[in-house]
Amino acid sequence: MLEKYISKVDFTSYEDYLANYKITVPDNFNFAYDVVDEIAGKTPDKVAIVWCDEKGAEATFTFGQLKRYSDKTANFFAKAGIGKGDPVMLILKRRYEFWFAILALHKLGAICIPATHLLTSKDIVYRANAADIKMIVSVAEDEVIRHIEDSRSKSPTLKSLALVGGTKEGWYDFTKEVEEASSEFTRPTGDKASTNDDIMLLYFTSGTTGMPKMVRHNFTYPLGHIPTAKYWQNVQEDGLHLTVADTGWAKAVWGKIYGQWMAGSAVFVYDYDKFVPKELLSVICKHGVTSFCAPPTIYRFFIKEDLTKYDLSKLKYCAIAGEPLNPEVYNQFLNLTGLKLMEGYGQTELTVVLGTFPWMEPKPGSMGKPTPGYDVDLIDENGKSCEVGDEGQIVIRTDKNIPVGMFQGYYRDEALTKKVWHDGVYYTGDMAWKDEDGYYWFVGRADDVIKSSGYRIGPFEVESALLEHPAVLECAITAVPDPVRGQVVKATVVLTKKYTASDELVKELQDHVKRVTAPYKYPRIIEFVEELPKTISGKIRRVEIRQKDS
Repeated sequence: MLEKYISKVDFTSYEDYLANYKITVPDNFNFAYDVVDEIAGKTPDKVAIVWCDEKGAEATFTFGQLKRYSDKTANFFAKAGIGKGDPVMLILKRRYEFWFAILALHKLGAICIPATHLLTSKDIVYRANAADIKMIVSVAEDEVIRHIEDSRSKSPTLKSLALVGGTKEGWYDFTKEVEEASSEFTRPTGDKASTNDDIMLLYFTSGTTGMPKMVRHNFTYPLGHIPTAKYWQNVQEDGLHLTVADTGWAKAVWGKIYGQWMAGSAVFVYDYDKFVPKELLSVICKHGVTSFCAPPTIYRFFIKEDLTKYDLSKLKYCAIAGEPLNPEVYNQFLNLTGLKLMEGYGQTELTVVLGTFPWMEPKPGSMGKPTPGYDVDLIDENGKSCEVGDEGQIVIRTDKNIPVGMFQGYYRDEALTKKVWHDGVYYTGDMAWKDEDGYYWFVGRADDVIKSSGYRIGPFEVESALLEHPAVLECAITAVPDPVRGQVVKATVVLTKKYTASDELVKELQDHVKRVTAPYKYPRIIEFVEELPKTISGKIRRVEIRQKDS
């Protein structure tokens, strides 16, 4: 499969990869037809998805079955009035019907809008009107249904609703409709066929200010995830890959569909509501997951478990993304499992931009080196390229080439697009520095960097220092306004089970940071909490902590 789209599949070094990775984008590429249906035609029994939930239910889907179910789902959508260019929101958590629906929407040339089940009615109204959403397909959960129904009267473009896993008056019964639909669906031609420049995916992504942005990806986007799966996550032919992500977030399409299937691997889906480390480790062992990708939070909890109780012999490769990796987590996981954590970096607007690739020796805490196709640079406040060791903002230079998989801009917001992408440069808003070997090191979001008494302090370095102390399970570093210093460093800390909060522990942690890193970086304020505010994908919401302290 990969040979159709890239000039060379196997590389001997990072330098070979950087110089010789070239991608060919065919006309009118459509992942559902050109990848899924093609695999189904040649090897219909090849496994595509292994699914299970926390209640013990299990299911396996081959590519032949996916073709059949996606064709039937496309016919159902067409019956419901969905066609090319129509926006459809999917609120399906980790239900396997998500894959039927997203492939069906691709086949129709419709716009898929994955969304989290945590949206309120206000959130849904905003999204429905911002994107002219025509249909919502949702899980059958009372709270989610209530928010959708509450939003309907204020969402004039919303014409129909479909329910997965239940029935309700006024809603299509998704399962019944799909089962009764024809399994024959012909690829559209002419004006009804998708083109490379058509919108395939819209992701609503929240910043620290303003309403959520609509990230627009076209039909070539899946091709941009070949490096994500093949060369960063290092998935293998006939392997089983697990990326921990809810389908409402972009990380799901990074790790649960496009690049993995193109590289020949099946995807593993564990459908759960509450993350329990023991249970996730158990299903990884039971089903023989071979490659794994998760945010740092998952690994932080894993290393607190007795990993000798789990047979992880089939697990060969682990990647990490979502937040920067603390070296202490890397070292402990390596000591316990023998597996190196291969860090990567990207955004909803992009694919994997920086990565620790298989031919590279990871440097714990470094995001790695640039992905072929991305012209990455660091620039200072004056727009000049930074020297080695100097801190700057990560930018993508697009004057000569726009990477395959990079977004097309923010939908219906040209002003915001131009604010972050102008004069041939896209500004990520993330701060980093580069070492003499070309490895990039994350500092923090531009608006997370703390300025105290003339010093610039990156939160990641202080968090890494704190996590080396046995009392600290998790922590978040933020700035608190200070009349003398401008800002001071605050640490919000979750303790491990053996420790309790005290003034003595505050001083012990402060002294520890002074010893491990520069003394001026120590947290002058330490607050102990039961848990940190997080997104559903596991990222710490520092903005929420800052807002509480402002």
